[in-house]
Amino acid sequence: MMKFKKGDEVLITGGKDKGRKAKIEKILVYKAQVLVPGVNVYKKHKKGNMNEKGSIIELARPLPFSKIALVCPNCGKQTRVQIKVEGKVKSRVCAKCKKAI
Repeated sequence: MMKFKKGDEVLITGGKDKGRKAKIEKILVYKAQVLVPGVNVYKKHKKGNMNEKGSIIELARPLPFSKIALVCPNCGKQTRVQIKVEGKVKSRVCAKCKKAI
């Protein structure tokens, strides 16, 4: 079970966007990274050719799991995620307020 899911609100804990809150758009499981729109944006210079003009494109690069922290929807604090097993059902639990996420 993943500790992060698409649509979760996260706090950026490292990098040039440290301290910003945003929602997860996509998870890259095989790289252990997440794509968050508007965060970790870099500029790429695109070379033109006969049909197109050259331009500067802004790209959002993925962030590793180690640079984000989940924000609990119940208590609103930055928290770690615990996995609680009840029978055959697993659920994510906030480590601070002990409520299901």
